[in-house]
Amino acid sequence: MNELLEKAERLKTASQTLAMLSTKEKNAALEQIAKAIDRERAFILQENEKDMAQGREQGLSPALLDRLQLTNERLDQIIDGVRQVASLPDPVGEIIAEWTRPNGLRIQTVRVPLGVIGMVYEARPNVTVDAASLCLKTGNAVLLRGSTSALHSNKALVRVMKEALRTTTVPETAIELLEDTSRETAQRMFRLNNYLDVLIPRGGAGLIRSVVENATVPVLETGVGNCHIFVDESAERQMAIEIVLNAKLQRPSVCNAVETVLIHERWPYAADLLETLHARGVELRGDQRLASAYPFISEATEDDWYTEYLAPILAVKLVADVDEAIGHIRRYGTKHSEAIITENEVNVRRFFQAVDAAVLYHNASTRFTDGEQFGYGAEIGISTQKLHARGPMGLVAITTTKSLVYGTGQIRTV
Repeated sequence: MNELLEKAERLKTASQTLAMLSTKEKNAALEQIAKAIDRERAFILQENEKDMAQGREQGLSPALLDRLQLTNERLDQIIDGVRQVASLPDPVGEIIAEWTRPNGLRIQTVRVPLGVIGMVYEARPNVTVDAASLCLKTGNAVLLRGSTSALHSNKALVRVMKEALRTTTVPETAIELLEDTSRETAQRMFRLNNYLDVLIPRGGAGLIRSVVENATVPVLETGVGNCHIFVDESAERQMAIEIVLNAKLQRPSVCNAVETVLIHERWPYAADLLETLHARGVELRGDQRLASAYPFISEATEDDWYTEYLAPILAVKLVADVDEAIGHIRRYGTKHSEAIITENEVNVRRFFQAVDAAVLYHNASTRFTDGEQFGYGAEIGISTQKLHARGPMGLVAITTTKSLVYGTGQIRTV
């Protein structure tokens, strides 16, 4: 039997056991995983360096190399994320609603695991642990299909996690890594309806589109982040500069980094913001007015307004008012994260009502669109769709419901 089917069968069996385990058992398993990752740092970093060396040889972009790299600090964050997930309330078994019908039937809606989740993702090995910990906490088994570029890192992390599970009541086969990263095997995975209950793609636009277009397994879709910040006429100077710098430069290679800044044409501190960005090494691509006024701003093309740069590059544009900013975001945005910096409450309400995105911000950086920052411990992805879940997806997003009906002998007569 080939690798895909063999591991899928293991996961299906493991999911049945996993769904019956107590919160205490699942939390104990997560603690063992956290300890094992901490204990095996040297091995994990050694394997990650193999991926980094290969990536450098293949000419991966700085943004992709940044996503790929593990460090002791990033391992600390991964371990902390696992422990945060363990500390959160378990949604499985939660009674969402309960009512009694006139005929005496008592009905409950309760949260239950989805079953087996197929996780398809690129580059970032931290997703391997985030996805596994969230799935285990919610009683879901998980098939991890990462990219070739992170294969050594993913194999190391899964090996460490599976070894940790051997000392717990969670079956080690609840986590499986698909080591065959070929396109053909991926296409077969997308159609594995007998074994997988849902697919979650996490990565670039090409990966997400491939999964959505080719899958017969239901897809919980995540999206790319062409994020905007609108600096309104009343924006405070220092606040606006600090928020934009943070949103662009704190980590340019991630999906919640800002890619376009829209500036009210009467905001008096536009020059300060643009010159500060230039001084910090940001390449600026602007509309005709800005490109004419500043020698360090090149004129943007139409493609620039659509682009998720994932790099220290920023598109900038002057707009007449909040309505023009909203119109621009409606045309070019990807419904991920959008922000307004203003002291005008009327404009905040208009922006929040009119902009269609998973997360909207007032006077804050878009970089907070993140499961850990939302208090979810970790995230399995950021959904930009409108069905089932939207925004950073934590534990609740990877559960479903069932109805429990309690009777005393009722039969239907009409």
